Amino acid sequence: MLLAIVTALVFVIHVPYVLLTPGPVFNTLGTSDSVPVVGIAGAKTYPTKGSLNMTTVSEYGGPQDNVTLFQALWGWVSASTVVIPRDSIYGPTETQQGTQLQNAADFSTSQSNAIAAAMIHLKKPYTSEFAVTSVDSNAPATGLLRAGDRLLEVEGDKVTSDIQVVRAVRDKPIGTKIHFKVNRNGVVKVITVKSGPRPDLPATTDDESKMAYVGIMIGELYSATFPITFGLQNVGGPSAGTMFALAIVDKLTPGPLTGGHMIAGTGTISEKGEVGAIGGIRQKMIGARRAGATLFLAPTKNCDEVVGHVPDGLTVVPVKTLDEAVSAIEGYNSGKQLEACSAVLTD
Repeated sequence: MLLAIVTALVFVIHVPYVLLTPGPVFNTLGTSDSVPVVGIAGAKTYPTKGSLNMTTVSEYGGPQDNVTLFQALWGWVSASTVVIPRDSIYGPTETQQGTQLQNAADFSTSQSNAIAAAMIHLKKPYTSEFAVTSVDSNAPATGLLRAGDRLLEVEGDKVTSDIQVVRAVRDKPIGTKIHFKVNRNGVVKVITVKSGPRPDLPATTDDESKMAYVGIMIGELYSATFPITFGLQNVGGPSAGTMFALAIVDKLTPGPLTGGHMIAGTGTISEKGEVGAIGGIRQKMIGARRAGATLFLAPTKNCDEVVGHVPDGLTVVPVKTLDEAVSAIEGYNSGKQLEACSAVLTD
């Protein structure tokens, strides 16, 4: 009876951990639900073959989610799963909705940066404009402004900087209605947001606690001089940027960049083409190899996590920039000996 009770508890007791497992891969040269993952119109494109797979991590046990003791024990003995304390990733006040909003914002920014990085690599022009990059959960702007809204005017003045928008909100008393003219998916509209107090600051006598707040982040979003669209749904985070940029480069240049190979990778991308570190690199390498990839592009700053954990049959090459990523693929196709990750390759 005691054994039965203990066994039952293992399946129902919740523990404060997060499980990371290999997630699905998506070919950025292909389609998802019959929609191109990266679509290009209004410019000459070239046939591609092979695949440029962006890799993902599946997460269990985030904010307002639960992991049972059995799942945690299973994760500890699984070679493809990592178990980490929840509070090492999430703060005590973070919510599932807030996490999803941030992941969506990061995903949108990665797509924008991928466009700029690809255009710079191809020596093609691109444009930039200020936009909402994220909206805080339960903020005055929640449900009104959206990540991706292009900011045209604030309080009747043309938006020329992010500081201008901040001042337009903060220079007015809390409770003021702020008018934003935005371009949302080609439709221009005026959105009115009533400012409120900062929810993360106590009401004190200091100046910052008295500043009006609407709950948006502002940044530059980049566009090519022709439409580039992204069709992948229900995926978030910033780590697909490098593979998105490579797909744009491949489609806009003659001959298949992949040489017909199945290539995978990960990494954030800056608008200048700098490849940044990501989380879950070991799970992403496992997912890539399971999908059949033979070459994996990893951010150089993740090399310390790569060494000693490369799946059999997978060549992992560290890259710092989009230019290096393109060169690595071309070198792989020609049979060139490529630099591998070492524990000191972290700069």
